[in-house]
Amino acid sequence: MRFLILGRSDTWYTRDLQRAAGTDHHVVSCSFERLAASVGPHGTRIIAELGALENWDGVLVRSMPLGSLEQVVFRMDVLGGLEQAGCTVLNPPRALEAAIDKYLALDRLARAGLHVPRTFVCQSWRDAMDAFAQLDSDAVLKPLFGSEGRGLTRLTDEAIAFRAFKMLEQAGAVIYLQQYIEHPGYDIRLFVVGRQVLGMRRRNAEDWRTNVSRGAVAEPITVTASLAETAQRASQALGATLAGVDLLPARDGTSYVIEVNAVPGWKALARTLHTDVARLVLEHLAQHGGEERP
Repeated sequence: MRFLILGRSDTWYTRDLQRAAGTDHHVVSCSFERLAASVGPHGTRIIAELGALENWDGVLVRSMPLGSLEQVVFRMDVLGGLEQAGCTVLNPPRALEAAIDKYLALDRLARAGLHVPRTFVCQSWRDAMDAFAQLDSDAVLKPLFGSEGRGLTRLTDEAIAFRAFKMLEQAGAVIYLQQYIEHPGYDIRLFVVGRQVLGMRRRNAEDWRTNVSRGAVAEPITVTASLAETAQRASQALGATLAGVDLLPARDGTSYVIEVNAVPGWKALARTLHTDVARLVLEHLAQHGGEERP
Protein backbone atom coordinates (compact mmCIF):
# COMPACT_ATOMS: atom_id res chain seq x y z
CA MET A 1 0.00 0.00 0.00
CA ARG A 2 1.05 3.61 -0.54
CA PHE A 3 1.33 5.77 2.56
CA LEU A 4 2.20 9.43 2.89
CA ILE A 5 3.86 10.72 6.04
CA LEU A 6 3.08 14.37 6.72
CA GLY A 7 6.30 15.48 8.34
CA ARG A 8 9.94 16.15 7.69
CA SER A 9 11.87 13.56 5.74
CA ASP A 10 14.99 13.77 7.93
CA THR A 11 13.42 12.72 11.25
CA TRP A 12 13.96 9.48 13.13
CA TYR A 13 10.23 8.71 12.85
CA THR A 14 10.15 8.95 9.06
CA ARG A 15 13.19 6.68 8.81
CA ASP A 16 11.70 4.24 11.32
CA LEU A 17 8.43 4.03 9.39
CA GLN A 18 10.27 3.47 6.12
CA ARG A 19 12.34 0.74 7.76
CA ALA A 20 9.23 -0.94 9.16
CA ALA A 21 7.49 -0.74 5.77
CA GLY A 22 10.16 -2.87 4.12
CA THR A 23 8.86 -4.16 0.82
CA ASP A 24 5.26 -4.43 2.05
CA HIS A 25 4.42 -0.75 1.71
CA HIS A 26 5.63 2.32 -0.12
CA VAL A 27 6.21 5.13 2.38
CA VAL A 28 7.25 8.66 1.47
CA SER A 29 7.15 11.96 3.36
CA CYS A 30 5.87 15.43 2.56
CA SER A 31 5.97 18.61 4.62
CA PHE A 32 2.80 20.51 5.51
CA GLU A 33 4.26 23.59 3.82
CA ARG A 34 4.13 21.87 0.41
CA LEU A 35 0.42 21.11 0.53
CA ALA A 36 -1.80 22.93 -1.96
CA ALA A 37 -5.25 22.57 -3.49
CA SER A 38 -7.02 23.35 -6.73
CA VAL A 39 -10.76 23.92 -7.05
CA GLY A 40 -12.57 24.06 -10.37
CA PRO A 41 -15.38 22.68 -12.51
CA HIS A 42 -13.98 19.16 -12.20
CA GLY A 43 -13.88 19.24 -8.41
CA THR A 44 -11.20 19.72 -5.80
CA ARG A 45 -7.72 18.22 -5.88
CA ILE A 46 -5.26 18.12 -2.99
CA ILE A 47 -1.76 18.33 -4.40
CA ALA A 48 1.88 18.42 -3.32
CA GLU A 49 5.21 17.87 -5.03
CA LEU A 50 4.18 14.20 -5.20
CA GLY A 51 1.11 15.04 -7.28
CA ALA A 52 -2.53 14.44 -6.32
CA LEU A 53 -2.89 12.96 -2.82
CA GLU A 54 -6.44 11.62 -2.94
CA ASN A 55 -5.31 8.31 -4.43
CA TRP A 56 -2.94 7.45 -1.60
CA ASP A 57 -4.09 4.62 0.67
CA GLY A 58 -3.37 6.52 3.85
CA VAL A 59 -1.88 9.67 5.32
CA LEU A 60 -0.14 9.62 8.70
CA VAL A 61 0.27 12.99 10.40
CA ARG A 62 3.67 12.97 12.09
CA SER A 63 4.04 16.67 12.87
CA MET A 64 1.99 19.81 13.22
CA PRO A 65 4.34 22.72 12.50
CA LEU A 66 3.73 26.22 13.73
CA GLY A 67 2.07 28.61 11.32
CA SER A 68 -0.26 31.55 11.01
CA LEU A 69 -3.95 31.11 11.74
CA GLU A 70 -4.62 31.04 8.00
CA GLN A 71 -2.00 28.34 7.42
CA VAL A 72 -3.26 26.14 10.26
CA VAL A 73 -6.90 26.43 9.13
CA PHE A 74 -5.95 25.63 5.53
CA ARG A 75 -3.96 22.57 6.60
CA MET A 76 -6.92 21.27 8.58
CA ASP A 77 -9.17 21.94 5.57
CA VAL A 78 -6.81 19.93 3.38
CA LEU A 79 -6.85 16.97 5.77
CA GLY A 80 -10.65 17.14 5.84
CA GLY A 81 -10.71 17.17 2.04
CA LEU A 82 -8.54 14.06 1.90
CA GLU A 83 -10.94 12.29 4.25
CA GLN A 84 -13.91 13.23 2.10
CA ALA A 85 -12.08 11.85 -0.92
CA GLY A 86 -11.86 8.46 0.80
CA CYS A 87 -8.26 8.66 1.95
CA THR A 88 -7.57 7.43 5.49
CA VAL A 89 -6.03 10.17 7.64
CA LEU A 90 -4.51 9.31 11.01
CA ASN A 91 -5.44 11.03 13.05
CA PRO A 92 -8.56 12.69 11.59
CA PRO A 93 -8.43 16.50 11.58
CA ARG A 94 -11.13 16.78 14.24
CA ALA A 95 -9.06 14.62 16.58
CA LEU A 96 -5.95 16.67 15.86
CA GLU A 97 -7.77 19.94 16.54
CA ALA A 98 -9.11 18.64 19.85
CA ALA A 99 -5.79 17.23 21.05
CA ILE A 100 -3.77 20.32 20.14
CA ASP A 101 -6.09 22.55 22.18
CA LYS A 102 -5.52 21.64 25.84
CA TYR A 103 -8.77 23.26 26.98
CA LEU A 104 -10.91 21.49 24.40
CA ALA A 105 -9.17 18.17 25.07
CA LEU A 106 -9.61 18.44 28.83
CA ASP A 107 -13.26 19.39 28.43
CA ARG A 108 -13.94 16.29 26.31
CA LEU A 109 -12.05 14.06 28.74
CA ALA A 110 -14.06 15.41 31.67
CA ARG A 111 -17.34 14.97 29.79
CA ALA A 112 -16.33 11.36 29.14
CA GLY A 113 -16.23 10.82 32.90
CA LEU A 114 -12.44 10.59 33.23
CA HIS A 115 -10.51 12.06 36.15
CA VAL A 116 -8.80 15.31 35.13
CA PRO A 117 -6.97 17.86 37.28
CA ARG A 118 -8.86 20.91 38.50
CA THR A 119 -8.18 23.53 35.82
CA PHE A 120 -8.97 27.19 35.17
CA VAL A 121 -8.77 28.80 31.75
CA CYS A 122 -9.15 32.58 31.51
CA GLN A 123 -7.98 35.70 29.69
CA SER A 124 -7.27 38.28 32.41
CA TRP A 125 -4.72 38.48 35.21
CA ARG A 126 -7.47 39.22 37.72
CA ASP A 127 -9.35 36.02 36.92
CA ALA A 128 -6.06 34.13 36.93
CA MET A 129 -5.16 35.44 40.39
CA ASP A 130 -8.59 34.35 41.67
CA ALA A 131 -7.99 30.90 40.17
CA PHE A 132 -4.49 30.75 41.67
CA ALA A 133 -5.96 31.39 45.12
CA GLN A 134 -8.59 28.68 44.61
CA LEU A 135 -5.77 26.27 43.71
CA ASP A 136 -4.14 27.00 47.09
CA SER A 137 -1.34 29.03 45.46
CA ASP A 138 0.29 25.92 43.98
CA ALA A 139 -0.45 25.49 40.30
CA VAL A 140 1.07 24.60 36.95
CA LEU A 141 0.93 27.20 34.21
CA LYS A 142 0.78 25.63 30.76
CA PRO A 143 0.68 26.98 27.21
CA LEU A 144 -2.67 26.23 25.59
CA PHE A 145 -0.77 24.76 22.64
CA GLY A 146 2.40 22.88 23.49
CA SER A 147 3.99 19.48 24.04
CA GLU A 148 6.93 17.61 25.60
CA GLY A 149 6.79 19.72 28.74
CA ARG A 150 7.80 22.92 26.98
CA GLY A 151 6.57 26.07 28.69
CA LEU A 152 5.34 24.34 31.85
CA THR A 153 5.93 26.41 35.00
CA ARG A 154 5.04 25.58 38.57
CA LEU A 155 3.87 28.66 40.44
CA THR A 156 3.90 28.83 44.23
CA ASP A 157 4.64 32.52 44.80
CA GLU A 158 1.85 35.11 44.49
CA ALA A 159 4.13 37.90 43.24
CA ILE A 160 5.68 35.72 40.55
CA ALA A 161 2.24 34.46 39.51
CA PHE A 162 0.99 38.06 39.24
CA ARG A 163 3.87 39.03 36.93
CA ALA A 164 3.37 35.93 34.78
CA PHE A 165 -0.37 36.52 34.41
CA LYS A 166 0.08 40.21 33.60
CA MET A 167 2.63 39.37 30.91
CA LEU A 168 0.36 36.74 29.35
CA GLU A 169 -2.63 39.09 29.32
CA GLN A 170 -0.56 41.80 27.63
CA ALA A 171 0.54 39.26 25.01
CA GLY A 172 -3.08 38.37 24.27
CA ALA A 173 -2.60 34.80 25.51
CA VAL A 174 -5.09 32.48 27.12
CA ILE A 175 -4.07 31.58 30.69
CA TYR A 176 -4.28 27.84 31.36
CA LEU A 177 -3.79 27.09 35.05
CA GLN A 178 -3.95 23.61 36.54
CA GLN A 179 -3.69 22.28 40.06
CA TYR A 180 -0.32 20.85 41.01
CA ILE A 181 -0.73 17.18 41.80
CA GLU A 182 1.59 15.57 44.31
CA HIS A 183 2.82 12.39 42.64
CA PRO A 184 5.37 9.65 43.32
CA GLY A 185 7.88 10.98 40.79
CA TYR A 186 6.55 9.26 37.70
CA ASP A 187 3.71 9.23 35.21
CA ILE A 188 2.41 6.59 32.81
CA ARG A 189 2.38 6.89 29.03
CA LEU A 190 -0.16 4.63 27.35
CA PHE A 191 0.20 4.28 23.59
CA VAL A 192 -3.05 3.46 21.81
CA VAL A 193 -2.81 2.00 18.32
CA GLY A 194 -6.21 0.73 17.26
CA ARG A 195 -7.32 -1.86 19.79
CA GLN A 196 -3.85 -2.34 21.24
CA VAL A 197 -2.46 -0.43 24.22
CA LEU A 198 1.23 -0.38 25.08
CA GLY A 199 2.60 1.27 28.19
CA MET A 200 5.64 2.55 30.02
CA ARG A 201 6.43 4.41 33.22
CA ARG A 202 8.43 7.66 33.01
CA ARG A 203 10.35 8.36 36.20
CA ASN A 204 12.31 11.54 36.95
CA ALA A 205 14.07 11.96 40.29
CA GLU A 206 15.43 15.40 39.35
CA ASP A 207 12.34 17.21 38.04
CA TRP A 208 8.60 17.19 38.72
CA ARG A 209 8.11 17.07 34.95
CA THR A 210 8.26 13.48 33.74
CA ASN A 211 8.95 13.90 30.02
CA VAL A 212 11.69 11.68 28.60
CA SER A 213 12.94 14.73 26.70
CA ARG A 214 13.64 16.29 30.12
CA GLY A 215 15.65 13.39 31.48
CA ALA A 216 13.02 10.96 32.71
CA VAL A 217 13.91 7.27 32.65
CA ALA A 218 11.46 5.00 30.84
CA GLU A 219 10.50 1.65 32.36
CA PRO A 220 8.23 -1.08 30.97
CA ILE A 221 4.93 -1.78 32.70
CA THR A 222 2.18 -4.35 32.38
CA VAL A 223 -0.91 -2.71 30.91
CA THR A 224 -3.80 -3.86 33.07
CA ALA A 225 -7.36 -4.10 31.81
CA SER A 226 -8.16 -0.95 33.81
CA LEU A 227 -5.30 1.02 32.25
CA ALA A 228 -6.25 -0.16 28.76
CA GLU A 229 -9.87 0.86 29.29
CA THR A 230 -8.85 4.32 30.50
CA ALA A 231 -6.56 4.79 27.49
CA GLN A 232 -9.26 3.73 25.03
CA ARG A 233 -11.88 5.96 26.65
CA ALA A 234 -9.52 8.93 26.55
CA SER A 235 -8.54 8.45 22.91
CA GLN A 236 -12.15 7.86 21.88
CA ALA A 237 -13.23 11.04 23.66
CA LEU A 238 -11.07 12.95 21.18
CA GLY A 239 -11.86 10.74 18.17
CA ALA A 240 -8.32 9.39 17.85
CA THR A 241 -7.31 5.79 17.13
CA LEU A 242 -3.59 6.51 17.43
CA ALA A 243 -2.78 8.36 20.64
CA GLY A 244 -0.43 8.85 23.54
CA VAL A 245 -2.42 9.08 26.78
CA ASP A 246 -0.60 10.48 29.82
CA LEU A 247 -1.77 9.42 33.28
CA LEU A 248 -0.50 10.98 36.50
CA PRO A 249 -1.06 8.91 39.65
CA ALA A 250 -1.65 11.10 42.71
CA ARG A 251 -0.50 10.12 46.17
CA ASP A 252 -4.14 9.66 47.23
CA GLY A 253 -4.55 6.87 44.67
CA THR A 254 -6.44 8.86 42.03
CA SER A 255 -5.09 8.54 38.49
CA TYR A 256 -5.57 11.70 36.43
CA VAL A 257 -5.63 11.91 32.65
CA ILE A 258 -3.29 14.83 31.97
CA GLU A 259 -3.10 14.88 28.20
CA VAL A 260 -3.89 13.02 24.99
CA ASN A 261 -1.37 13.43 22.19
CA ALA A 262 -2.83 12.77 18.72
CA VAL A 263 0.64 12.86 17.12
CA PRO A 264 2.37 10.57 19.61
CA GLY A 265 6.03 9.67 19.47
CA TRP A 266 7.24 6.15 20.15
CA LYS A 267 11.05 6.29 20.14
CA ALA A 268 11.42 5.79 23.90
CA LEU A 269 8.51 3.33 23.95
CA ALA A 270 9.99 1.11 21.24
CA ARG A 271 13.38 1.12 22.96
CA THR A 272 11.89 0.39 26.37
CA LEU A 273 9.53 -2.39 25.30
CA HIS A 274 11.80 -3.80 22.55
CA THR A 275 8.78 -3.63 20.26
CA ASP A 276 8.52 -2.58 16.62
CA VAL A 277 5.96 0.14 17.25
CA ALA A 278 6.37 1.61 13.76
CA ARG A 279 5.25 -1.72 12.33
CA LEU A 280 2.14 -1.67 14.52
CA VAL A 281 1.36 1.88 13.36
CA LEU A 282 1.65 0.88 9.69
CA GLU A 283 -0.50 -2.22 10.24
CA HIS A 284 -3.16 -0.02 11.83
CA LEU A 285 -2.97 2.44 8.94
CA ALA A 286 -3.17 -0.40 6.42
CA GLN A 287 -6.21 -1.87 8.14
CA HIS A 288 -8.03 1.46 8.05
CA GLY A 289 -6.92 2.09 4.48
CA GLY A 290 -8.32 -1.23 3.41
CA GLU A 291 -11.61 -0.46 5.14
CA GLU A 292 -12.01 3.02 3.68
CA ARG A 293 -11.01 2.45 0.08
CA PRO A 294 -13.17 0.45 -2.31
